[in-house]
Amino acid sequence: MALEQASEELVDAVVVNDGQLLLVDVQGGWGLPSGVPEEAETAQATAARVVYELTGYLVDGSSLLQPEPGAAADGPTAVVCHLLSQDPSGEAQLTAGQLRWVPFAEAADIDGGLPASVRTYLEGHTPV
Repeated sequence: MALEQASEELVDAVVVNDGQLLLVDVQGGWGLPSGVPEEAETAQATAARVVYELTGYLVDGSSLLQPEPGAAADGPTAVVCHLLSQDPSGEAQLTAGQLRWVPFAEAADIDGGLPASVRTYLEGHTPV
């Protein structure tokens, strides 16, 4: 599974836990865990599978984020995922150094940026 598939096929996993967002090392920068659906797989199932394969964390893949009005229709689908396991399994493709938890407020400053729908979600859910 490659992280750099065509954007119309990609599903971004927006993994949140206690006011923080999970980022992964993507070609020397930080981004959302993402991957391509397998045959007949929902976006929610894809997000949960990709997060487990890359990071070893179990997540729920709970809800789709709606694209921002006027956003490109061919961008990745974003799925909010809540953390179900505090410790990753030892079967992850990425090492601990390739994972990073950042507060929602800092997530907007990552290299390459986040999709508008993800930024809007994080702004609306930032703990006070």
